[in-house]
Amino acid sequence: MMNIFRLAGDLHHLAAIIILLFRIYRSGSCAGFSGKSQILFALVFSARYADLMTNYVSPYNSIMKVVFITTSYLTLYLIYCRFKQTYEANNDSFRFEFLILIAGALALLYNHDFSAMEVLWTFSIYLEAIAIIPQLYMFYNTKDVSMFPGHYVFAMGSYRAYYILNWIWRYYYEGWYDMIATGAGVIQTLLYLDFFYVYITNHHNVRGAEKLLTVVV
Repeated sequence: MMNIFRLAGDLHHLAAIIILLFRIYRSGSCAGFSGKSQILFALVFSARYADLMTNYVSPYNSIMKVVFITTSYLTLYLIYCRFKQTYEANNDSFRFEFLILIAGALALLYNHDFSAMEVLWTFSIYLEAIAIIPQLYMFYNTKDVSMFPGHYVFAMGSYRAYYILNWIWRYYYEGWYDMIATGAGVIQTLLYLDFFYVYITNHHNVRGAEKLLTVVV
């Protein structure tokens, strides 16, 4: 069910996408953005919303599904086709294949129901929790948290933080609880915390992110 925290989370998620697309279109460059993270997010939305044509919830739900799927592939087009000459492939070097394998293995082992749609949904939850790692790793490699990529990651982290508040609200008022979604969401938020500190204190100081990513990688 919709509440103020879920709406705020969705709006921050949408803002992150707008920031990303605006930055690329305005500058004519995708420098600073991880194409690998965007591939992972495209996989997340493709898996999560595979039921777009078969499971109708509301006009809002359907529109948001279409927006997230469409913009994720538009982002990939901009990075790998339209502005591929500006893509910093050498800095975007995280082995993201391992993240896909980890999320896939967890989805097969720990799910609510061993059916195709449920495994796809669970896979998307696990993968989303770690999809930002290549972007954070890129910040570490370049030692540059420039303004627009920083705003993008900050908005993405805020989206997940609001969703945790949404889950708390739903547990308190509806008795709803999902261990898989909540656990993955907490892990995802923790990955952003160190970046939040760096973002707020100094856009050009990534020593905190470097320390976190050294542990993660």
